[in-house]
Amino acid sequence: MRWTLKPEPSKEKIAKLAFDLQVDATIAKILLQRNIESFEEAKKYFRPSLADIHDPFLMKDMDLAVARIETAILNNENILVFGDYDVDGTTAVSLVSSYLKTIHPNIATYIPDRYAEGYGVSYMGIDFAHDNDFSLIIALDCGIKAIDKVTYAKEKNIDFIICDHHKPGKEIPKAVAVLNAKRDDCNYPFDELCGCGVGFKLIQALGVSRKQTIKDFVPYLDLVATAIAADIVPMNGENRVLAYFGLQVINQKPRNGIQAIIHQIKKKELTITDVVFIIAPRINAAGRMKHGNYAVELLTEMDLDAAIEFAAAIEIFNADRKDLDKKITEEALIQIIDNEEENRFSSVVFQEDWHKGVIGIVASRLIEKYYRPTLVFTKSGDKLAASARSVKGFDVYNALLECEEFIEQFGGHKYAAGLTLAPENYENFKNKFEEVVERTIDKKLLTPEIAIDAEIELSEITPKFFRIIQQMAPFGPMNMKPTFTSTCVRDNGYGKKVGKEQTHLKLNVFQGDNKKTYNAIGFNLGDKMEFVQDDFDIAYSLDENEWNGFKSIQLLLKDLK
Repeated sequence: MRWTLKPEPSKEKIAKLAFDLQVDATIAKILLQRNIESFEEAKKYFRPSLADIHDPFLMKDMDLAVARIETAILNNENILVFGDYDVDGTTAVSLVSSYLKTIHPNIATYIPDRYAEGYGVSYMGIDFAHDNDFSLIIALDCGIKAIDKVTYAKEKNIDFIICDHHKPGKEIPKAVAVLNAKRDDCNYPFDELCGCGVGFKLIQALGVSRKQTIKDFVPYLDLVATAIAADIVPMNGENRVLAYFGLQVINQKPRNGIQAIIHQIKKKELTITDVVFIIAPRINAAGRMKHGNYAVELLTEMDLDAAIEFAAAIEIFNADRKDLDKKITEEALIQIIDNEEENRFSSVVFQEDWHKGVIGIVASRLIEKYYRPTLVFTKSGDKLAASARSVKGFDVYNALLECEEFIEQFGGHKYAAGLTLAPENYENFKNKFEEVVERTIDKKLLTPEIAIDAEIELSEITPKFFRIIQQMAPFGPMNMKPTFTSTCVRDNGYGKKVGKEQTHLKLNVFQGDNKKTYNAIGFNLGDKMEFVQDDFDIAYSLDENEWNGFKSIQLLLKDLK
């Protein structure tokens, strides 16, 4: 691990903000690192308000989208709500369809089959719409590159409204409306919404003429928060407000589908991290193992008992998914070793029987072992399909652009992408991708980084300090949970390896002459036990540990040296 200290703001700025907010210098420093420089900005940050959610009509084409939907309602047209099979897509479809059903009876949903149709708007989906007399398709979390598909639909007298957040290409599809804040010609104040977030703006806009206010749309925010967490979009600006209120809905009055998942896991208060690791994988498992329709049915189910049955079925999919990704990860690691590719700049692996639904997870697992840009391929029809994942700081989307000659189609963003290519181009692609990564990657990015907000003394960790850190949630990119370092700490002699396979580290640390000890847990740091004999430095975040009803602050170790 590389430990890098974030740049230090000026002493004057720290002193002024600490005085204005009546907080200590460390808190002021962390806020300044997040571009919070005044009392007003801090108030907005610590007290998110529904008033900070932007006017949806600031988004280009929103007026056209609303007008077309109103015409469809007036003419009693059939509307098909179309979205991808991942969490962002299925939550977006659930959100938009459940709202539209409150104002129009002729609404249906469509999730493409991961295996038969692949990612994005599909010809099969358009044919389905045509065969079943749909004259309007609302595409969510996809469609920004579906130029030919939109033209094909037009020939069948089907209109498209596209709600997407992926990078547009040079040409925008000729749809009735294209809602995407990343369009060069869109002046919407926040361009990092997820697909479900764009869907939320659409229903918010539809509510305006119905005299509905933002408060009427709060019940939908459990879906938006789930998508924001799962899609790993920046947790600042409007996303932070949507996630903050969405988490409240998840914890206080979630829809039946989410309640049913929580019922399975029996956890009281969920954080955004729980949404990422507990709720999102289960919604995703439906689309990975069976069909994304399961997720939409779960998330729109009006009967709690039925939702609990759905969630139980999805729980089985999720268990199967875990077994499968473990098995495929082991096979992929063997392949890298057998091909003597441990010292390359990228990992590119392929086996034709690998399950397409888990190759993205496998790519992430391989990065845990070999920290470098990674692609996992499998057979998909007569083509090869891959999921790409990257390391912090390296744009895998741009790297794929340089390999375009060997790719049939691809889409995605900086850290994650999907692509297909012809089998005969696999070796050429693999060599070209390695060459591009080797030429363009800053070599230090091949060592995982721990970005440290501040060096502190353990004595600074008071209940008040911890309470303020907790109020900085929800955490995510651009607003990560603060990471600290403390130097020359010691263990009180009771430190030990714990866990079934002794892979974790449990310590009680103190610093200097202050003999007050702090509980510390380091997951997967068991092999660092040898450093614990003498003074050592730690990098950690703060967490709350609950044991027998008693709550205490614990250090969540990220590394020690």
